[in-house]
Amino acid sequence: MATPTSTVTRGGNRHWHCTQVLPLLLLVPLCFALLVESGGIPTTLDGPFPPATRAFDRALRQGSNDVPLTDPRLAPRVQPPAPEQIALAASADADSLWVSWVTGRARVGSSNLAPLDPAAAGSEVWYGERSAADAASYPHVVTGSAEVYSQLYPYPGLLNYTSGAIHHVRLRGLRPATRYYYRCGDSSLPGGLSDEHSFTTLPATGAGCYPRRVAVVGDLGLTGNSTATVDHLARNDPSLVLMVGDMTYANQYLTTGGKGVPCFSCSFPKAPIRESYQPRWDGWGRFMEPITSKIPLMVIEGNHEIEPQGHGGEVTFASYLARFAVPSKESGSNTKFYYSFNAGGIHFIMLGAYIDYNRTGVQYSWLEKDLQRVDRRATPWVVAAWHPPWYNSYSSHYQEFECMRQEMEELLYEYQVDIVFSGHVHAYERMDRVFNYTLDPCGPIYIGIGDGGNIEKIDMDHADDPGKCPSPSDNHPEFGGLCHLNFTSGPAKGKFCWDRQPEWSAYRESSFGHGILEVLNSTYALWTWHRNQDAYAENSVGDQIYIVRQPDKCLLQPASASSLNW
Repeated sequence: MATPTSTVTRGGNRHWHCTQVLPLLLLVPLCFALLVESGGIPTTLDGPFPPATRAFDRALRQGSNDVPLTDPRLAPRVQPPAPEQIALAASADADSLWVSWVTGRARVGSSNLAPLDPAAAGSEVWYGERSAADAASYPHVVTGSAEVYSQLYPYPGLLNYTSGAIHHVRLRGLRPATRYYYRCGDSSLPGGLSDEHSFTTLPATGAGCYPRRVAVVGDLGLTGNSTATVDHLARNDPSLVLMVGDMTYANQYLTTGGKGVPCFSCSFPKAPIRESYQPRWDGWGRFMEPITSKIPLMVIEGNHEIEPQGHGGEVTFASYLARFAVPSKESGSNTKFYYSFNAGGIHFIMLGAYIDYNRTGVQYSWLEKDLQRVDRRATPWVVAAWHPPWYNSYSSHYQEFECMRQEMEELLYEYQVDIVFSGHVHAYERMDRVFNYTLDPCGPIYIGIGDGGNIEKIDMDHADDPGKCPSPSDNHPEFGGLCHLNFTSGPAKGKFCWDRQPEWSAYRESSFGHGILEVLNSTYALWTWHRNQDAYAENSVGDQIYIVRQPDKCLLQPASASSLNW
């Protein structure tokens, strides 16, 4: 069934106002449910499902090397002061959008490396609803700010880095679901403006309006596998991309560059600090620009963004904090480590696992207030994302962030968060609805999507495989403590690991890929996971299911939900 859309004719762009189709949408859930019942795609109402595993295809490579910076897709394509690495990001609502880019050339060298002047080129975005031959022909122009950051290492033999000027401009007063054309840069400098690009704003907040497709990818990196993931994702034509951490893997390199490695500590055991080669960020930004210059990219930090620098690594996340614009102030968090935004009838919450998440902390307080403000009549769907998974049956990172789960899970359950996306584990896994390690029809659907293709290779071992259960002292998180536990009920009672695939793990597979979420109405959403090796196979998917909300049965309080049985 076609996804409801919304448009009006004005200024050459067609889009319906969502309110005009709301009477029709009252009939959609019933009609759609009847269609689903006659189709072959399962729904979460059919669950819980018998746990299923598709073993790793040994004919495939477990991983691939990074693409070199000399590759034309990663190398500079313009000369300063022209903008490059152009990227869009959503604001809190559809009437606003962020545009970011880089000017000037980054520098790598020894001590006393002088940073660029961020004011050397202005931060302007010229835009309008019609294509224009030059900047002066656009009806709107808005200015923003620029910054530079440095990655500094006070250790002999290590090289430092200072970035190009990173510009961020927020556009306001936009019309939802409308195509805009734009150029960014500095109109006062010869060659200072970009070529014309375009984007379509997200639909207005409302239960009848949803993004066409939301792509979800994690732990991407920039290998041959990563490029296959991005190419496959682009062919699926999303209107929004969620990146659940670990973008570039620049910290798989020494500061002198050279070749990236799958295991930094194994290859460089004498390194005085976890080094990084920051030019990889610039190459990644250039590679992603064909997508990010026209589709909003929403990111959240992962452990590979920590990138410690200085004496003892006291400075962290410098690149992540400088390079990305996110709606932190708009959503009341005032930090890029966690924030929220609306995309039509979906409220997205992006949480930080590498900053205080305890119940007495600022992030928890913000999360509680954010959930309290959600109007489920306007945004029926609530989707959360953060980097390390709470539910994961692979040996890699098993129970690593159990402390975070114990602090936050009850709050997300209480406010009936519908779907949770995470990465960190380099494989795919979809859970049945679960709460506190117990199958629960009102728990979220947790999905691990950390299979973007990075240089650390695919994860294949499961904690329930013979001899593959980690020790409770393994898997130390980069932030927070250890809260590993033995299960207190069910077939794994008294054990740290199951002896078979856990009952809450519906499907798992060790393959690279990405996911597409298509919200169809206030109760039905189609989730599709695409494995990379199927990219050229017509109508081939790795995993597909309709996720169904039951707001009449799962009320916004834990007592009502926990009393239900499947």
